[in-house]
Amino acid sequence: MSNQQTLLKKTGYIGRFAPSPTGPLHFGSLLAAVASYLDARSNNGFWLVRMEDLDPPREPSGAADLILQQLSALGLEWDGEVLYQSTRLEAYQQTLQQLQVKNLCYGCDCTRRQIKEMGNVYNGSCRQRSLPAEKEFAVRLKTEAVGIAINDLIQGPYAQNIAQDIGDFVIRRKDGLFAYQLAVVVDDEFQNITHIIRGFDLIDSTPRQIYLQRLLNFSEPDYAHIPIIVNDQGQKLSKQHFAPSINTENAAQLIHRALKFLGQSPPKDMQQQKAQTQLRWAIENWDIQAVPKLATIPDDTLI
Repeated sequence: MSNQQTLLKKTGYIGRFAPSPTGPLHFGSLLAAVASYLDARSNNGFWLVRMEDLDPPREPSGAADLILQQLSALGLEWDGEVLYQSTRLEAYQQTLQQLQVKNLCYGCDCTRRQIKEMGNVYNGSCRQRSLPAEKEFAVRLKTEAVGIAINDLIQGPYAQNIAQDIGDFVIRRKDGLFAYQLAVVVDDEFQNITHIIRGFDLIDSTPRQIYLQRLLNFSEPDYAHIPIIVNDQGQKLSKQHFAPSINTENAAQLIHRALKFLGQSPPKDMQQQKAQTQLRWAIENWDIQAVPKLATIPDDTLI
């Protein structure tokens, strides 16, 4: 029995936080960490950390270690060893080969401009083509016009028709790197993840991941998508938009602010308590139904 299966047998709940190490944590990624941590701990579950380090050109040296240091400084202690996706390439390749043997995917050399001209929904134009092995091409998964529906624990019902709304989607990029959609599905199954609490910007990826899970006969986790934080231009708070790193010297204030954004209404005087003390209160009082649905603009700069 694997370590993950042992954990699952103990509690029936395994959650995870899976940052991409493209830079230190900002307040938006902190919210995802706190929400997933609290939901796991309040359900007497396990909370794992996975580094989605599959894009080396975008990953500064030391970023993964810095993220782990930030989590520890905030009192967000994880269970077991950190899983690095860069160590899982063989598993992704094996899954890709399974799909290829079943003729469920194909090569595609279409450009972004061509896809934009399709209305950003891929029309399957490369399905019948045979690309030379020496040519750079992406690998797309064949999709069918089926509806995929979820009952998000925060957002409520959400559905897509995969073929109509998304089209055949990429599972290995043109540069040879494995795509997020494939890697996350393979690793969630490997780690026996039962609950995924993450940002709303990823909700449109969820039906694609469920589609893959069903093709591969994998289990389907429960999903919850917290509101994203946006800047005053309405842009998602992200490294791409130069979101500042959190300062863990302000750990108590950061945790208090995160709890407020997540709708948990911590007592005002609790801001003076240590981060770990606040987290203990939050575990006992966690209410996922109180988490707001909509994006939020921070009201000050302590992020």
